[in-house]
Amino acid sequence: MVARHDLTEDPELKEALLVVRRGTAFFTRMLNLLPDQELDGPSLLPGWTRRHLVAHVGYNARAITRLVQWANTGVETPMYSSPEARAAEIEFGATLPAHALRHLNDHAAISLNVEWRDTPEDAWNAVVRTAQGREVPLSETVWMRTREVWLHAVDLNNGARFDQIPVQVLSGLLRDITAKWRRAGEGEDLRVEVVDAPELSFGEGTRTVRGDLSGVLAWAAGRASHLVTRGNEVEAPRWI
Repeated sequence: MVARHDLTEDPELKEALLVVRRGTAFFTRMLNLLPDQELDGPSLLPGWTRRHLVAHVGYNARAITRLVQWANTGVETPMYSSPEARAAEIEFGATLPAHALRHLNDHAAISLNVEWRDTPEDAWNAVVRTAQGREVPLSETVWMRTREVWLHAVDLNNGARFDQIPVQVLSGLLRDITAKWRRAGEGEDLRVEVVDAPELSFGEGTRTVRGDLSGVLAWAAGRASHLVTRGNEVEAPRWI
């Protein structure tokens, strides 16, 4: 029988699913505010129009759905067959008529949500492999998608703000970014001060960046530097 509610009873996972669903709704709301002709306009990602961004978010949902199906069936279904195939898929998606692009976003998100909803408790610990080759438990896919929908809602470049993103998502994103810097040996000359979340501050270098959590995350993610109160001239290291 198909479930009408999440099969998992894990309270942390249920909360994470709530946050990703809120993010999906937020992204879709911002997309729905865009008239069709404005889909050709620039996103906040260099070289990508809003069309590219919407295609990416839609196909990302399909790719994560394949990981959920992998965990539920035991049959390996990778996110993408290759990096080249992923890039080609996005380029193709960007050429779709506006109504088809919107349908891709809606249908892919619904399909992923249903797969998550119907996943039994034990399958959430099944190991799957990300597009970067990391082996992670299926539960990690919820955070993977959370990052996509909340951050890319801002990237649509039509009014969504970093201070509209939930604190737990901002915190998780900043931890991911600074962890990536550490692994790559980047940012060793930085001192990043998060005034409203000092536990997230980073580094003891000579170049200081200071601001609240949403402003620092916008800077660290390479989206906006004017939201920090100090160090807006400092370029953040690449993280993705």
